[in-house]
Amino acid sequence: MAVYEGLLTDQDHLRMITRVAWLYHVRGLKQSHVADALGLSQSRVSRLLETAVSLGIVRTTVRVPAGLQLELEQALVERYRLRDAHVFDVPGRPGDVGLLGDLGRVLADYLSGKPLTGDVIGFTSWSRTLRETVRSMDEERDPGSGFVVEMLGDVGPPDAQHEAAETTRQLARMVGAQPRFLRVPGVVTTSRMKRTLLENDAHAREALSLLDRVDEALVGIGTCAIDPPLRAGDNFFTQEQFAKALSRGAVGQVNLRFIDATGAAVHCGLDDLVIGVTLPQLRACPRTIAVAGGSAKVPAIRGALLGGWVNTLVTDTTTAEELLLPAG
Repeated sequence: MAVYEGLLTDQDHLRMITRVAWLYHVRGLKQSHVADALGLSQSRVSRLLETAVSLGIVRTTVRVPAGLQLELEQALVERYRLRDAHVFDVPGRPGDVGLLGDLGRVLADYLSGKPLTGDVIGFTSWSRTLRETVRSMDEERDPGSGFVVEMLGDVGPPDAQHEAAETTRQLARMVGAQPRFLRVPGVVTTSRMKRTLLENDAHAREALSLLDRVDEALVGIGTCAIDPPLRAGDNFFTQEQFAKALSRGAVGQVNLRFIDATGAAVHCGLDDLVIGVTLPQLRACPRTIAVAGGSAKVPAIRGALLGGWVNTLVTDTTTAEELLLPAG
């Protein structure tokens, strides 16, 4: 006898979706056999399977075999003296549209084979790509004594800050660590304000002290521009401050620390306004992982690699090829 959706409660409906997904994906029954077993039409089974995917009950993952882009990866390692490189040919992305989400999922796949195991893991929670990485990860370990610590204070509007904190908590749970948050502005207006904030916030001081002990770091690489949902001056640099960094030769930034085309730090008086990891702390970290791509970011990525601020890169084929061209 057929089961009609209108007669089901929300909980019953969710249970039915899960049963259909289980029989099809785990038991390996054909849709027609699932329909017979549950008294449903085959079209109804098909719709329930689609719903299971949209609700996240079923997650389809594509495991990318290592070495598919071996020549590109090896060329990047040799050119920039990297610890590792992972290059993926992102399908259907001739430009930069949608690249952030795709690369986040590629990094999650990479980490499934080369997981985070450090005692102190630094995390750039404001990075949209890294948040997508955490959403795509499926590993969860028993609680341990390690830490996941945010490497930059809050930037952007409150909803983005909340999402960043929740992503940090989720990553900590997945790697079996304790989260440590940096709930202070990422960029302040004066160095005096920075001193006052830290003098009165023991939790922030604890998080910053952990940055001296980071074993592995998930790093953010950015341009000298403001991308939504970030807004100028909203716990972030202003347009005028970015213009000042550009006038001093900056081509991008690593966790809001400006660098030039050779990877050298750009000293323009803005470092004292940032509450977060410093370039020397990143240099001391044994494994610094960045996921980044797109033509607009190539100068910043190249600088981060040349400067040694990043030693592991996850990127797409087009970006990798551009990084191997002579710098213009």
